Amino acid sequence: MKNRSRFEIVFMILDAVRQGDATRTKIMYKAYLSYMQVKEYVSHMEQSALIQYEAGTQVYKITDRGRKLMHLYEEIVEMVSSGQEDGFLKVQV
Repeated sequence: MKNRSRFEIVFMILDAVRQGDATRTKIMYKAYLSYMQVKEYVSHMEQSALIQYEAGTQVYKITDRGRKLMHLYEEIVEMVSSGQEDGFLKVQV
């Protein structure tokens, strides 16, 4: 796997959480992270109000702020990659 930026990892976590029923273990597998990495990222993302933990169901849910960030990221990727048939600046989401 190629090296990913922190933002790409945050996006992968948001995508995993958006799909629903996201425990730390599911996030770990969907984002290809170690348990320690998941703990660090999830903690930061909770503090940034991108995701929230629901104690009753013991899963993470995406917040409106997290959805907005995903939408903006997808728009940026689309703008950067549109019209780039030679593969320069291609970003996979």
